[in-house]
Amino acid sequence: MAQNIRFRALLEILGKPKEYVEQALKNYVEKISSEEKYTLHTQHISEAIANEKEEGFFSAIAELEISTPLLEDLTIFCLEYMPAQIEIMEPAELALKDADLTAFFNDLQAKLHSIDLVAKTVKMENDSLKRGVNSLLTNYITVLLQGRSMNSEDLGKLTGVEKDRLEDFMDVLIDQGRIDLNDGKYFIVDKKNGNK
Repeated sequence: MAQNIRFRALLEILGKPKEYVEQALKNYVEKISSEEKYTLHTQHISEAIANEKEEGFFSAIAELEISTPLLEDLTIFCLEYMPAQIEIMEPAELALKDADLTAFFNDLQAKLHSIDLVAKTVKMENDSLKRGVNSLLTNYITVLLQGRSMNSEDLGKLTGVEKDRLEDFMDVLIDQGRIDLNDGKYFIVDKKNGNK
């Protein structure tokens, strides 16, 4: 493609504290401007303001005008920087050869497969971590209930798990037949006698 693609991108960062958000956005813009495939023409970075939807969080916006010679670089920009909005300023029309379009979609697919692999890996790690935490909490509760019964408030204080979440977890253990509940107190089920 001979003609550069010029576009306007709106980047937004949400987080806390305010200083971190502002510095993170500046670092983002610096990273973009350091990449050879992008020419940064203009930039306007706003001061971080309190976010209306997320209490205690701040958001800041950068409006950038950028050009790049390749459509695939624009696609990579969108995937890597996740702009909130993008507007193609020029050219008004793009003429693509079949080979260019094929290369573009193959590059896009490769990037999407890479993102999919990362997402699946993170999900597998997260699932494994959840299973480990659930096993650890189950073992801890079993030790705490050895020879005694306890209510959810006391168990919550000892485990560090908030009452509602702990009670949901305890319901699962009840369904599994590991513990039971009587008069607001949990106890280990004696498999031989069917009770404590």
